[in-house]
Amino acid sequence: MSLESEPSSSFAGGRDWFFPSPSYSRSSQTSTTKPPQYSSNHHHRRRFHSISNSKPSSPPPPRTQSIIRQRRGFLKFPPPTRTPPTPTPATEEEEEDEDDKKKKKKNEKPSSSKNILIIWFSQSRYRFSLLLLVVVTLTIAAAAAAFAVLLRKVNTLQGEILSLTLRLYACDYSLINNTTTPPPYYHPRDHDHSSNFQRNLALFSSFTLLVIPLIIFNYIDYVSKSSSPDTISEQVSLNKQIAYYVDVFLSVHPYAKPLVLLLATLLLIFLGGLALFGVTSEDLAHCLWLSWTYVADSGNHASSQGFGPRLVAVSISFGGMLIFAMMLGLVSDAISEKFDSLRKGKSEVVEHNHTLILGWSDKLGSLLNQLAIANESLGGGTVVVMAERDKEEMELDIAKMEFDFKGTSVICRSGSPVILADLKKVSVSKARAIIVLAEDGNADQSDARALRTVLSLTGVKEGLRGHIVVEMSDLDNEVLVKLVGGDLVETVVAHDVIGRLMIQCARQPGLAQIWEDILGFENCEFYIKRWPQLDGMQFEDVLISFPEAIPCGVKVATHGGKIILNPDDSYVLQEGDEVLVIAEDDDTYAPTSLPKVWRGSLPKDFVCPKSPERILFCGWRRDMEDMIMVLDASLAEDSELWMFNDVPEKEREKKLTDGGLDINRLENISLVNREGNAVIRRHLESLPLESFDSILILADESVEDSAIQADSRSLATLLLIRDIQAKRLPYSQAHGGSFSKGSWIGEMKQASDKTVIISEILDPRTKNLLSMSKISDYVLSNELVSMALAMVAEDRQINDVLEELFAEEGNEMHIRLADLYLCEGEELSFYEIMLRARQRRDIVIGYRLANAERAVINPPAKTERRKWSLKDVFVVIAEKE
Repeated sequence: MSLESEPSSSFAGGRDWFFPSPSYSRSSQTSTTKPPQYSSNHHHRRRFHSISNSKPSSPPPPRTQSIIRQRRGFLKFPPPTRTPPTPTPATEEEEEDEDDKKKKKKNEKPSSSKNILIIWFSQSRYRFSLLLLVVVTLTIAAAAAAFAVLLRKVNTLQGEILSLTLRLYACDYSLINNTTTPPPYYHPRDHDHSSNFQRNLALFSSFTLLVIPLIIFNYIDYVSKSSSPDTISEQVSLNKQIAYYVDVFLSVHPYAKPLVLLLATLLLIFLGGLALFGVTSEDLAHCLWLSWTYVADSGNHASSQGFGPRLVAVSISFGGMLIFAMMLGLVSDAISEKFDSLRKGKSEVVEHNHTLILGWSDKLGSLLNQLAIANESLGGGTVVVMAERDKEEMELDIAKMEFDFKGTSVICRSGSPVILADLKKVSVSKARAIIVLAEDGNADQSDARALRTVLSLTGVKEGLRGHIVVEMSDLDNEVLVKLVGGDLVETVVAHDVIGRLMIQCARQPGLAQIWEDILGFENCEFYIKRWPQLDGMQFEDVLISFPEAIPCGVKVATHGGKIILNPDDSYVLQEGDEVLVIAEDDDTYAPTSLPKVWRGSLPKDFVCPKSPERILFCGWRRDMEDMIMVLDASLAEDSELWMFNDVPEKEREKKLTDGGLDINRLENISLVNREGNAVIRRHLESLPLESFDSILILADESVEDSAIQADSRSLATLLLIRDIQAKRLPYSQAHGGSFSKGSWIGEMKQASDKTVIISEILDPRTKNLLSMSKISDYVLSNELVSMALAMVAEDRQINDVLEELFAEEGNEMHIRLADLYLCEGEELSFYEIMLRARQRRDIVIGYRLANAERAVINPPAKTERRKWSLKDVFVVIAEKE
């Protein structure tokens, strides 16, 4: 095959360059020599020579050489879609090609090193330019300062020479008489010439210091744009980089702006002083002082004389006006920012031993009222409220609350309780108690936010001095919050507590008012204190040892501080035990010597027969299954529970089953479902309202997010039920009173004597309406929960007492008839009734007379005797029946 025929077949399609034919491979293996000038830099390049000739063929024509060069350039960067050929054993020719390739790479190294150098120089030219600018500026400033120092020394020396010369001239009497000219070595013109040179140099230096930075910036920016190589990507200009770094410096460092303003002021004073020194005859120190006066007051340059001094003075005054305008802006921004911070509640609270409330809800007003009453004996306290609301709105809402704060100051701050920075802002580590309020709305979302808040509180690095009181919305989420918070957390499950309390109040009318008296700080509440003088005394004797308090339990030191409510009479107080009492305040009671009390005997055996009851639930609550289980455990057999709401019956059963209630396992009650709207009269008239022993009007789940809407619905339901009952019951059942026969209040009042109605009220303002009408017993849920939160915040040990009183098992509050403890007209003291009640394992804490509306808890004068009626009732703490 000839050389001329090879290109026609090989270069036509270019395939043989990548996929050599078998004949070509065999011919390559048989050849032993290859001229170095035909070597290739790729191991797949083909050699052009005759197969029949073993000797090297003659060099290819020029056209072929150009084609080979083109192929070499093409093969140097093969297309990515091409599949590389199967490697073949290397021959001597290919080894020579590899050697040529290595040599070529060696020859190419300088060019690549040059590119790397160009890239490095282009990337670092901005840093070099900035460094050059700083060096030149500092050099000029240093030179100017050194020149000023030397100039001052020269002037001082010239003045000393002149003084010495004058003294020498005055001493030579003959020289004074015969000569009227200065000595030959004194030439005033030399001094004037030196002074003019110094002033011109000062003027030139001030102008140079102003112009050189601008020239350097523009020159570096021009060089960076003109000398940028094509292979380097577009770089950010120097002006933009400098502006960026200045912005970062001013925004990151808090004192950057005042510092820059100070440096600019000093630079203006220095340059202005040099310029004034160059255009006036004053010394440098005086010129610097004049420059400062021009900067401080733009009107001081009015006395300047001459074009040069006036021009320099006006320039300095313009710079001073600009600087003072910027200073005024900084001061104004700082003052505005401070006032905005105070207005928005972003400033830090420097308090200790305060009560911290996190969150905002309808219970906040009642909670603040209870905390204010609790702090009254201490002369007032401090309560800090932090919520995700505007500070001004919070302060306005608190100012509208209709109660006396009694010296307690309320501080509001805006922030999130899940952010550590906001928690530190309210001194969370120094608070004696932290109350986490539940949000209005979905129970699960509210409890999830409470959980995140507890996690944030436990993450405070400084630690917490006080305990955390968390209001929960669902009992099922209580375990998780306690698991996260540990010993720091005390929980109050508001929704479930109110549900159980409503059942207790429905079966025992008047119990709601007693709970208000005990939970609130206005009357009597629980206290725990250690009394060493009572060690070794039985609990029966401890009961009558406090004239101003009523003992209810013992905190046993040997059981890890467990509180035993209503212990046995034979229990003997040990060292370290504390006594739980009901008293007016923690400093109003103390034990005294034992009085002589006659015990007596009970008039009859304690028999409390249960009869079947019929109860109606109007509305639907989230904890309905828990309320049903509590009723099933406390009611007599064959009792009925009617549920009247707008939830479909099938969905109703599904909700109860999902809540853990097995309807088939109910022992004492049977469920009767009725579907309807509790605010529509015709739906209520389909129910036998006159036959129910008690009716519970629940805050319906659909409207519980709005307290006003829920209370309006409950109030409408109450009025409709009472009116329907009054129409169905004969008026002869009414018990007189001051109401006439046609009075609607009188008709409803006589209906209330037949059926007890418990209304769940969320807004405290609705309480007054129900109290004045006297047509319903009520449970003020939000206020009771606020009282419980405040009491636990003041003393976390009380939470164990409240949990037992609200639980399904253990002790609870009861209202007992007087005939269980005394006979008609019997004259007894309160201490004697307490000891008689101990025979039934009851602790009497108060009483309500037959003609009284409110009960008396912890009565005074417990040793005074009085006559009792069988219509009187006693409030006791006893085990659940």
